[in-house]
Amino acid sequence: MSATIDQSATNPAARQPGEGAGQGDASHAAAVHADTAAGLRGMAADLSGDRQMFQVPWGKAMMWIFLLSDTFIFGSFLTGYMSVRMSATTTWPNPSEVFALTIAGQTLPLILIAIMTFVLITSSGTMAMAVNFAYRRERRKCAVLMMATALLGAVFVGMQAFEWSKLIAEGVRPWGNPMGSAQFGASFFMITGFHGMHVSAGVLYLFVVARRVLAGRYERSGNYDIVEIAGQYWHFVDLVWVFIFALFYLW
Repeated sequence: MSATIDQSATNPAARQPGEGAGQGDASHAAAVHADTAAGLRGMAADLSGDRQMFQVPWGKAMMWIFLLSDTFIFGSFLTGYMSVRMSATTTWPNPSEVFALTIAGQTLPLILIAIMTFVLITSSGTMAMAVNFAYRRERRKCAVLMMATALLGAVFVGMQAFEWSKLIAEGVRPWGNPMGSAQFGASFFMITGFHGMHVSAGVLYLFVVARRVLAGRYERSGNYDIVEIAGQYWHFVDLVWVFIFALFYLW
């Protein structure tokens, strides 16, 4: 019996069928596990070291993910609005009449909305110039243009607050509307309010970044990606307003 044991221990051919294959599979699984663990440790080191993955800075990647999620939210709101409007059984208010202003005895339809749209589109242009000057390392011009963008955004929010107060004074509420369909008030306040909240947050964001740019905080590191990231957010807010303007005020 001892001779048999010695022979099986020293001669691979004398081992039981499947014994070598089992050990090979175990060794392969252990190697795969070690490689996976090493890869995860490397990825964790990259994340903790604030390094780039896929050649995209983390700030830009996270902003794109945030904007994608926001796109779904605004898309759901606008889709719901279109569905409510097309299925409304009562008369939907005429935007040209609801959002008209009387100036010097003349009734001007959508004049306030046109000015708001012009202001917001202009702010998109100043933001684009700010990003351009940031990559040229002209921080003073960049900061001034960012502050101008934030100021235009604040003007937009102020005009939107005036628009809200006018409609509220005329009796429009989220749960009712003396001008027609009750769903009009709910749709208007929800969508424009959610967008106005984004603009307000963007105004504060731009002021903070502009102040840091002017103080030379990013000059020392030579990294002005934060300006472009702020621009991504602001251009998204402007783009959303284009859809709101087309669907809510022109339709």
